[in-house]
Amino acid sequence: MSEATVSRVLNGKPGVAATTRQSVLAALDVLGYERPVRLRQRSEGLVGLITPELENPIFPALAQVIGQALTRQGYTPVLATQTPGGSTEDELTEMLVDRGVAGIIYVSGLHADTNADMQRYERLRAQGVPFVLVDGFSPKVQAPFISPDDRAAMNLAVTHLVSLGHTRIGLALGPKRFVPVQRKIEGFVRAVQDLLGLPAATVESELVQHSLYTLEGGQAAALALIERDCTAVVCASDMMALGAIRAARQRGLEVPKDVSVVGFDDSPLIAFTDPPLTTVRKPVPAMGQAAVRTLLEEIGGTPAPHSEFVFMPELVVRGSTASAPQGRRRD
Repeated sequence: MSEATVSRVLNGKPGVAATTRQSVLAALDVLGYERPVRLRQRSEGLVGLITPELENPIFPALAQVIGQALTRQGYTPVLATQTPGGSTEDELTEMLVDRGVAGIIYVSGLHADTNADMQRYERLRAQGVPFVLVDGFSPKVQAPFISPDDRAAMNLAVTHLVSLGHTRIGLALGPKRFVPVQRKIEGFVRAVQDLLGLPAATVESELVQHSLYTLEGGQAAALALIERDCTAVVCASDMMALGAIRAARQRGLEVPKDVSVVGFDDSPLIAFTDPPLTTVRKPVPAMGQAAVRTLLEEIGGTPAPHSEFVFMPELVVRGSTASAPQGRRRD
C-alpha cells in the first residue's frame, strides 16, 4: 500500500476504496496511533437520516424501521428533520457531512421535486459520501432509489371503489411537481379510463385536485371534489384522508354511507379512526430495510445497481368505504 494512499485516507480525501480505507484505519489502530479526529468520528459509523416534518406519522414509522435496522448493523442513526422555517435539506446534509457520517438516507427529499437542482447529489457523490434516496426518483442522480409503486396503489384504490359501484371518483393529492404525485395521477387516470371509460383529459381536469399534504389540504381538496359530485375520494396520504372525512361531515354527509374515502400509507393509529380508514398500505418495513441494506452495500464498496427498487403496496379495507349511494350507483 503506497504512502499516497495512506495520506489520502488520513486526510479524508476521496479516491480510496472503502475496504482499503478500513484496512489503513485498522493498521493505525493496531500500531497504536491515534486516528485523526475526523476519521475517528467516521469510524463510529454514524448514518444520517434526513426526513421532512414528523407531523405525518408515516415519517416517524419509516425512521423507526431504518433506525432499528442501522442499530442492528452496528451503526448509529442520526435523525435530521426539516422543519418549516428551520434547516433546509442542504444545511442538514452539510451538518451531517461535517460530523463525518458514513452515509445518508434521504426520505421524500428534494430528489422527489422535479423543480429542484439535482447537482447537489452529484456534489455529495464527489465528496465520497454514499447515499440512498427513498420515495422519489430522478434519472439525473446516480444512486439507489427506494419507492412504493404509486401507480399500482391508485389502481388498487380505484378497482376497489368501482367494485362498490362508484362512478365519480376523485383524487386528492399534493403539488404536481413531486414525482410520487405525478405517478399517482398516471395510475389513477389509467385506472379510471380502463374501468369507467372516461377520457384522460376529463379525469385530469375534473377529478384530480391538488392541495397540501396535510389534514387541511385533504379537507380543501375533498370539498372541491364533493362539489363536483364525487361519491368517493382517493387521497395521497392518510392525513389528507382524515381531512376528506372532515370535509364530508362539514357538508352534512356521512362516511361511508354518502361518501367513501381511501387513504394512502397505512400510518400508525389509522386503523383506530372513526370510521377506521380504508387505505393503501405503503410497505414501510420492506422499504426501510432495503434502504439500509443498499446504503451498507454502498458504504462497503459493493454498490447495488444505481436504479430504482419498487415495492408493491396493498389495499387494506376497513370502514371508510361502502357501496355508492342509491341513485348514484352504476348497476
